[in-house]
Amino acid sequence: MNYGFGDVLTLIGSLGLFLYGMKVMSDALTEVVGDRLREILASMTSNRVLAVFTGFLITSVIQSSSATTLMVVSFANASLLTLTESIGVIMGANIGTTVTAWLITILGFKVSMSALALPLAGVGFFLTFSKKNKVKQWGLFIVGFAILFIGLQFLKDSVPDIKQHPEILEWLKAYTDLGFWSVLLFLLIGTALTIIIQSSSATMALTLVMCHEGWIPFDMAAAMVLGENLGTTITANLAAIVGNYSAKRTARAHLIFNVLGVVWMVILIQPFLRGVEWFVQLDGGSSPFRSPKDVPVALSVFHTSFNIINTFLLIWWVRLIARVVGWMVPQKEEILAVDQPKYLDKGSLKYPQTAIQVILLESKRLLEGPTFKIIAHSANLHRKEIRSEIKTKKVVKSSDKIIEVDVDELYYRKVKNIYSKIVEYCTQVNSKFHLPPTKSQIINKAKLANRHMVKAIKKAKQLQKSMDHSVTSENILVQKAYHRFRKKITRVLREIHKISTVENPQVHLQNLERLKSKVRQKDILVDGTLDEGIRNNQISSQEGTSLSNDSDLVSEICENLIEAIELLYVETDTLLKGLSNDDLGDAGPINSSNVSELT
Repeated sequence: MNYGFGDVLTLIGSLGLFLYGMKVMSDALTEVVGDRLREILASMTSNRVLAVFTGFLITSVIQSSSATTLMVVSFANASLLTLTESIGVIMGANIGTTVTAWLITILGFKVSMSALALPLAGVGFFLTFSKKNKVKQWGLFIVGFAILFIGLQFLKDSVPDIKQHPEILEWLKAYTDLGFWSVLLFLLIGTALTIIIQSSSATMALTLVMCHEGWIPFDMAAAMVLGENLGTTITANLAAIVGNYSAKRTARAHLIFNVLGVVWMVILIQPFLRGVEWFVQLDGGSSPFRSPKDVPVALSVFHTSFNIINTFLLIWWVRLIARVVGWMVPQKEEILAVDQPKYLDKGSLKYPQTAIQVILLESKRLLEGPTFKIIAHSANLHRKEIRSEIKTKKVVKSSDKIIEVDVDELYYRKVKNIYSKIVEYCTQVNSKFHLPPTKSQIINKAKLANRHMVKAIKKAKQLQKSMDHSVTSENILVQKAYHRFRKKITRVLREIHKISTVENPQVHLQNLERLKSKVRQKDILVDGTLDEGIRNNQISSQEGTSLSNDSDLVSEICENLIEAIELLYVETDTLLKGLSNDDLGDAGPINSSNVSELT
């Protein structure tokens, strides 16, 4: 057989053309329906069956299990999907990838698409000139579809004809007649090819061509398909290297699921293949063991039935798989510089859903962590007691010692940079994606919530000295007034803790509304406490002025915190009504005037 270097390059080029066509087709479809599919992925995974269906649907549409898996890893990294939900979607993606095999089998081997491919490419090319983005993307899809089958035709033509070169079978016979070892060998070949090509669909196409031309028998082709199932897991694991523990766990779950499926199938491969042979012969077809022309259909049946059965068997063990990967990838507290964001990363900017999610996560972290700490300590309140079940009165009574805290230092070390990075990230998201008004509003809410946090910290800085002075004051009336101030702050901070630990923040909506009304209702100017104290000479005019100012500061701190809570946790638009675009646009980084107020 004279099969030289040029022929090898032709084979590689044919495979490259096939891969390029698949990429163009997949990217175009993702552009047209990708956002909708990601919305489905984020919302339709509440149980295992829905998660499997979602994974199947997305992979069937975009024709790439790797793209689906990468999407799942990104969503897990942004905490949009739990581990069990991610596993279900991956199971569905494995079934969805079999649609590609059927597409190649039916249109590539049963129907000659080569005659239609060029006219289709022409039609698609003219559609790409459309000014409408959707029409343009559909044009690219048609072009990609045509290129895929042109590449497949070249691939079939570049494989040597077995009739003209029968010595090939003699060369391969030594490797296909080793029984169980042959199965393992071709399984490894399928794995290696998929890792190198980074596309199980391309490896599947190559396997189908080799079978169709009689290069390898049906059982060895099935072993290669199993190897492709293993090889495709490398994409997710590579992507998860730079992800957090959730992304790594998802990638490991993908690997475990596919490995378990391959293990039981390798053990039962011969009886299973006989079952496939029986099935394809039901409608009068030939045995794939004897007729190479019938192998593509039989191989597609094997591929589909294996993935469906494997999913059905392992779907009941999702929680166990989740526990295993939890043990493999323990949750570690990431050691970060205190002034660096935890969730904002470049990977999450790939999709608008993940980008918006990490903005919310980072904003909530800023509220629940540094902001909570600064406000509590500036009022001489202990966070542990605020988060406990101790009555508010006891929490305040225990605040009889000054907590040494430098608000400026905490702000610059833990808040300022993160706040600026959140605003910068919001700007990147708005400029990168054409977001609908609802999503833009979510980003604006997050920016506005962060502004309220910074305002609350600024007010806490102004209040701190008075709070510290009240601890050492001998005036009982002054002490009682500041105790009331601390009660207000404690109730709001306690609400932050409660609302951040429940699945449905809506249940706290009424509590927030009551808190908002009480913030002003119990003001010492309104209830007459201050006037009575001055009349009875229990409070000096200087103390009265301080109490009046500090009462306002406490109210503003509480109001800003409540507004931040509502914007980040509660689905309501009332706080955004009446705001101009300038108001929202002002939610930018702290300017010099803001900083001066803190210092």
